[in-house]
Amino acid sequence: MDAATATSLWWLLAVLVDLAIKVIALIVIPRDRKPTAAMAWLLLIMLIPFVGLLLFLLMGSYRLPRRRRREQARIDEVITERSAGVGIHDAAWPRGFQRVVQQNEALTRLPAAGGNALALIADYQESIDAAARAIERATRFVHVEFYIVAWDETTRAFFAAMETAVARGVTVRVLADYVASRRIPRWKETFAELDRIGVSWSWMLPVQPFRGRYQRPDLRNHRKIVVVDGVLAFTGSQNLIDRTYDSPKNQKRGLKWQELVARVEGPAVAALNAVFLSDWLIETGENLESEHVPAREIPARDADLVCQVVPSGPGYETENNLRLFLSLIHGANERVILTSPYFVPDEAMVYAITTACQRGLDVQLFVSEIGDQGLVYHAQRSYYSALLEAGVRIFLYPAPFILHAKHFSIDDDIAVIGSSNMDIRSFSLNAEVSTMVRGASFVTEMRAVEEEYRRLGRELTLEEWRREPRRARFLDGLARLTSALN
Repeated sequence: MDAATATSLWWLLAVLVDLAIKVIALIVIPRDRKPTAAMAWLLLIMLIPFVGLLLFLLMGSYRLPRRRRREQARIDEVITERSAGVGIHDAAWPRGFQRVVQQNEALTRLPAAGGNALALIADYQESIDAAARAIERATRFVHVEFYIVAWDETTRAFFAAMETAVARGVTVRVLADYVASRRIPRWKETFAELDRIGVSWSWMLPVQPFRGRYQRPDLRNHRKIVVVDGVLAFTGSQNLIDRTYDSPKNQKRGLKWQELVARVEGPAVAALNAVFLSDWLIETGENLESEHVPAREIPARDADLVCQVVPSGPGYETENNLRLFLSLIHGANERVILTSPYFVPDEAMVYAITTACQRGLDVQLFVSEIGDQGLVYHAQRSYYSALLEAGVRIFLYPAPFILHAKHFSIDDDIAVIGSSNMDIRSFSLNAEVSTMVRGASFVTEMRAVEEEYRRLGRELTLEEWRREPRRARFLDGLARLTSALN
């Protein structure tokens, strides 16, 4: 065979392989996948078949391995047994709220409970110090779960509180996301410090293929929970790290993160603890039955707050947080006020928000003026035209702060706070935890936080947005395409 013939055969083989990849992609990718995600993957594979196929094989599955999903289902059954007789369903609740509670319990097995007290903490250092003070008073156990854990000047008191707790015989356990925490400078020193002070810790969602621990590498556990003795908890948007994320790049730009954390007392603490215990069991195989405090044994607070904790993520068969958000927005009667640092909604969320405007509701969105992640920032901006044209009021939190808080309020009596962004990643790829709260006093407290955002920031108008340069709008649209790859 001469060289020319061999070259022609190689080209023919390449064309046939290219065609086979595209045909197989058309059959396989749309199956059980959202149309937007399927179209994004197909576009990538049609344009660059071999690279696209490789990326799909690495990142195309948005579910955890079957073993982990089976374990989550088994844990849900245990939660059902433990929660028997604990949840409340009050006939006096508005019918829409009753249905949302029912939906959440069907998806997560965690019931709603009354008699809770929540307090919001917007000061970055104070939220960490408040948790440290609670740990200093611990007598039984401390459970700590964060997407990012770092030992630095900001968290030093928290680590010191864990050390003294261990010294007096309190069991302290820490869960940290494998990929996110290892990206932080001096991460080895952080976990060496945990070893030194005697904390029991484990990675969440480790990417260790040679140890048989592997899943899609960008599936992450994004939850933030601290539970002390099973009676007090902290949850919200904040990681355990300095507000610059110890990043030289952030420090050079002067970036600082603005967060919101809830201090929780009452039966809802049992649900937050159940989420931690579930994650600990899945990651370590250790069942911490002795560190489960039933909700019925946690004293109810003299408060009017009903809470329901809603975990979500790739371990579940459905997007629990997205369904919660959509149900509440569709059920709103007066106002919807959203806060999210990374706002890249799917089509259903866009329709829910714009439809709320068309129903005459006051709809507001708080986001950062600047971004720390280029692709996400531009993808987020790609939605501004549709939102502004529908009547959504968009407020920009001022630089150099990144508004990282994740919460929203519905009318005057329902609010949600937690770790979940309103983006496709948080809906499909991240393990998240949200707390739905019903009670006018808590919403009033959140209204004060929202008013502070308005005071510090500025409103983006449709006229101003229409003056955006075409080059920026082109980047926005391009980034929007990549955001659907889930």
